[in-house]
Amino acid sequence: MKRRSALVALGAVTVLAAVTGGVLRLGDGGDAGASDRGGDLPPATATVVRTDLVQSRTVDGRLDFSQRRAVKSAVEGTVTVAASEGRTVTTGQALYELNDKPVTLLYGPVPMFREMKAGDRGSDVLQLERNLRDLGYGSQLYVDTRYDEGTEAAVKQWQKSLNRDTTGRVGRGDVVFQPGQVKVVSADAALADQVGPDEPVLTVASTRPVVRAELEQTDGALTSKGTRVEVTLPSGKTVAGKVAGTVRPEESASGGDAVAEDGIVVEVVLDGGANAASGEDTKASASVKFVSEAHKGVLAVPVEAVVALRGENGGYGLQVVRGATSKMIRVETGMTADGQIEVSGPDVREGLKVGVAKS
Repeated sequence: MKRRSALVALGAVTVLAAVTGGVLRLGDGGDAGASDRGGDLPPATATVVRTDLVQSRTVDGRLDFSQRRAVKSAVEGTVTVAASEGRTVTTGQALYELNDKPVTLLYGPVPMFREMKAGDRGSDVLQLERNLRDLGYGSQLYVDTRYDEGTEAAVKQWQKSLNRDTTGRVGRGDVVFQPGQVKVVSADAALADQVGPDEPVLTVASTRPVVRAELEQTDGALTSKGTRVEVTLPSGKTVAGKVAGTVRPEESASGGDAVAEDGIVVEVVLDGGANAASGEDTKASASVKFVSEAHKGVLAVPVEAVVALRGENGGYGLQVVRGATSKMIRVETGMTADGQIEVSGPDVREGLKVGVAKS
C-alpha cells in the first residue's frame, strides 16, 4: 500500500513535469547516464540529503489517569466529608467520611468482603496486618493469615488514632482496599448525600498519567501495544510514550466527553511515570503523534525531483546538475514522508545537486 502511495506521488511528478514545459522530461530508460547541455538545465535544484523519514498521524487526545474504577459504599450512611477531587490518597488516609467516621484506604488486591475479627484466617487478614505494620502499629504483630490477639491489639491502636470505637474489629465499611495509592477522579456523592450499600461514592484511578486518543478503524495498525508516540501536552511540553492498548469507549470519556462509536480508543502511557504530566490541565486537549514507520539515516530528495523514465527499462531517475551540464541517473525509490522521498542507487550520494520541477 505504501509503495502504491509512492507511485501515485511520482505519477503526479510526471504530470507536473509535462505541464511545466518538459523541463524535467520523461527520459527513455536508456537515457540514464547521458549528459545534457545547458539548454536543458532544470528551473530549480535541490540537494540530496541524509535524513530520517517518518510516516505519522496526529490526532487529538485527552489527559487522564489509568484504571478508573468506582468505589462503592459497603454500608448505609450519610456522607459527612466528601472525597476531594484531584487528590492523591495513600495508605492510612481517608478517602471520605461516612457518619462522621473516616473510610480509610489500605493497600491490597483482596477486596473488603467481610468484617474481620479475632479467630479469622485468610489473605484479607494478611494484607490488613501488612498495612497495620507499615502504618506503625506492628510492635506486637506477627504478620500472617491469622487474626490473633496481636492483630486485635494493633487494630485497637489504629482505631484510637482515627477516633473510632476501639472494638478490635474491622467492619466492611471501615476500609477500602486498593492495589496502591489512588487519584480521586470524581466525587460521585456530595456532602450530606445518603448512600446505601453498593452505591458509588467516588471514582478513583491509578496515579499513572495516560492520554486517551481516538483513531479511525482504518488505523488499526497504530493501536498495537508498544507503538511509540509523541504527546504534546496542554502546556506545550512534549513527552514520549507508547500505546498500552485499547479501551472501551465508555471507559475513555473524561468529564462526560462523548466518543464516536466507529472509532478505536487507545490508551497511551507516558514515559516518566507519575511526574510526566504534573500540573497539566486534564480538561484541555493534547496532541498525539503516532509513528507508523520510520527509516533512519536514508538519502532523500523532494518528491518533485524524481523523474519517471520511459522505455522498456522504465523506473525512476534523478537529473544530476553539475555546473552547466546535467546527467540522468537511475534510482530506486522508497518511503515518502513530508514531501520527501527515499532514493538509493550506485550513483546516489549525499550532497548531489538534482533538478526539481518548477513549482
